[in-house]
Amino acid sequence: MPINPDQTNPLAGELAGAPQERFHGGRVATISSTHFLHDVYSAFLAPVLPLLIEKLSLTYTQAGSLPTFMQLPSLLNPLIGYLDDKINLRLLVIFAPAVTATTMSCLGLATSYASLALLLLVTGISVAAFHAPSPSMVVSVSGRQTGTGMSFYMASGELGRTLGPLLAAWGVTVFTLEGMWRLAILGWLASIIMYGRFRRLTMRVQKQSGFRDMFPAATRLFIPLLIIAFSRSFLVTGLGIYLPTLLQSEGATMWASSRALAFYQLAGVVGALLGGTLSDRLGRKNVLFIASLVSPFLAFGFLYTTQWLQLGLLMLTGLLSLSAQPVMLALVQDHLPRHRSVANGFFMAFSFVFQSTASLLIGVMSDSADLRTAFSYVIVISLISVPVIFFLPRAGKNEH
Repeated sequence: MPINPDQTNPLAGELAGAPQERFHGGRVATISSTHFLHDVYSAFLAPVLPLLIEKLSLTYTQAGSLPTFMQLPSLLNPLIGYLDDKINLRLLVIFAPAVTATTMSCLGLATSYASLALLLLVTGISVAAFHAPSPSMVVSVSGRQTGTGMSFYMASGELGRTLGPLLAAWGVTVFTLEGMWRLAILGWLASIIMYGRFRRLTMRVQKQSGFRDMFPAATRLFIPLLIIAFSRSFLVTGLGIYLPTLLQSEGATMWASSRALAFYQLAGVVGALLGGTLSDRLGRKNVLFIASLVSPFLAFGFLYTTQWLQLGLLMLTGLLSLSAQPVMLALVQDHLPRHRSVANGFFMAFSFVFQSTASLLIGVMSDSADLRTAFSYVIVISLISVPVIFFLPRAGKNEH
């Protein structure tokens, strides 16, 4: 008697077929945990950047250009997403933690700006290979609670980026900057475990309609959404990349600045959990509007306060600023359900390009003035997103 593959692998049918009505919490957690492990390592650059600046005698402009090399391969995201909609790309998700762990743990071995850029470029390829296919997997097992599923997915990434700087700081303290390559072993163990769990799973969501059918809806959505993402990227990138450098330039230790970044990211974990979930209830645009309007003012307060009040405002900034990403991803999934992976690939590609552009421009502004002044400009730019939110199209029940 022939064996139905769905009987031997109950998840395969849901990943390969149409989205299910029921929210599968355990399956969402499995995919999200992979995101966590991967993003622990992708967060190594910010805490070690001050040490790399000193070791390699980098200018702020050179330092600001480094994330560009990491984000450049994100231009491949649409292609990866398109292929994921057609064929099985599960191995990309499985082995990305090992690759990212290896390259990021070896940053301290770089002997020049060029070798550092090469390590980040390879990391960027691994990051793109992971992030384009994985959100469509989450949607496949989230039923009608797309926002909730994306919240867990994004929160796991934020948690990884919270613990990543602490792990990097611990590695530098114990092994030195040049010896932190030993941390890569955890990423390899993660990929081995993932191979055992995921090697037989089919990651396709559903058959796609004609590629040209995507463009009318995509145009209506992406024009305002990308403007929002670009203006918001300055605040998110400024704090995510330059916060340790800003604090250390004003006398903080590496551990203190890494802890501050961890608190910011930890608040972002809560924000990512709440953002998508609340958007299922209150509407995507409503949640996005509140986050985009309030977070710049909280960031301004952070710049001009001290001690515990400053830390509290930093955490509130992280809570609101990082709550918007799962909402924007849910918007993409809502509007383009028949092209989830490729649409996510386009959005992630532009998001990463925006982040690298913002990082470079913040570096240029810092060289022209100083980091604190650059952060003031960042806050103003981030407010551009607020009026544009009203131009986002509606998408059924999730928009009020």
